[in-house]
Amino acid sequence: MNYKNKNIGILGSTGSIGRNTLNVVRNLNANGYKIEINFLSTNFNIDLLAEQINEFKPKKVFILNKNKSEEFKSKFNFPNLKIHDDTDDLIEMIKWNDYDLLVNATVGFSGLIPTIEAIKSGKKIALANKETLVVAGKIINDLLEEYDTTLIPIDSEHSAILQCLAGEKTESINKIILTGSGGPFRNKTFEEIKNSTIEDALNHPNWRMGNKITIDSATMMNKGLEVIEAKWLFRIDAEKIKVVIHPQSIIHSMVEFKDGSIKAQLGNPDMRIPIQYAITYPDRVTSDFPKLDLSKNNSLTFEEPDLEKFECLKIAFDVLKQGGTYPVVLNASNEIAVELFLKGKIKFLEIPNLIRHIVESHKNQNEFNIDDITEIDRQTRNEILSKI
Repeated sequence: MNYKNKNIGILGSTGSIGRNTLNVVRNLNANGYKIEINFLSTNFNIDLLAEQINEFKPKKVFILNKNKSEEFKSKFNFPNLKIHDDTDDLIEMIKWNDYDLLVNATVGFSGLIPTIEAIKSGKKIALANKETLVVAGKIINDLLEEYDTTLIPIDSEHSAILQCLAGEKTESINKIILTGSGGPFRNKTFEEIKNSTIEDALNHPNWRMGNKITIDSATMMNKGLEVIEAKWLFRIDAEKIKVVIHPQSIIHSMVEFKDGSIKAQLGNPDMRIPIQYAITYPDRVTSDFPKLDLSKNNSLTFEEPDLEKFECLKIAFDVLKQGGTYPVVLNASNEIAVELFLKGKIKFLEIPNLIRHIVESHKNQNEFNIDDITEIDRQTRNEILSKI
């Protein structure tokens, strides 16, 4: 399929990644390409969804919240548009044959089943939903091989690794080095973090993201999830994955090879760059995005992450080494803990405490399927909520 003429579906079109994806599509189409949007989905933001429908003319939309779906139908008139709000309809939409690439920009465990159904339909997937690989990495890789399709990462760190590995052999890798900004609390003391507000935690120095991912960045759980994701994306041993703090967010990640060489991918902290690369992969095309000027960004620094201050990252590394169903519990407990923090029900430093307690109480399983994962996820969430 020529990238100049491609049909894509977007899950989570009103979120940060979804909006940036449509921005990329808009720019590509303004420069001679024909990227058609076949379907969009949202949870709640029906007003923005209506704007996207007017501009991109999808054939179908999915609104997760049934009340918002009814409000949408009464508020807006799109006579030729199919509007769905049932989970079975979402699965059918994913299986729909008239698109080439699924952009999964959803956040959380809910992104798993759509990814699986797209793989089974033989679709290529541009994945921003890191939880899919965190909880079911081996299953996803097995399905990709069985149905002979491709998964391209959207996260800037994993996109950087993918680009660094172009033309390289897996056996030549000595180490994958994921970079992280350190978030809003990199230079804060324990006491300052202890008394931090929700607004403090959402004040990321470099990126503008959704609330959940921004809090994950503040705890550095985001980097922990990316470490687990990297293992499955690049099929590499956990011992070969390292994290370094890079406050400028210019180097998005690096690969160290056996001969001592290191490749790095650099660019402005702009999510449109990895999104466009995922859409046009393996080709590169011209963009109108601001280019990196190293004369103005001439100080690049690195430091080791503080695993005592950012305990979530340490927990994630421990979970990766143990494997099995521990990552499912890690992800579920983190999602609920972040939700509780954003609702003001727990303090910031209670997030890692809660996650650690739930993970340590889990009885690991080394053999499991999707039904097992779904049940463990459900049980973990219920367990946490019963304790609060």
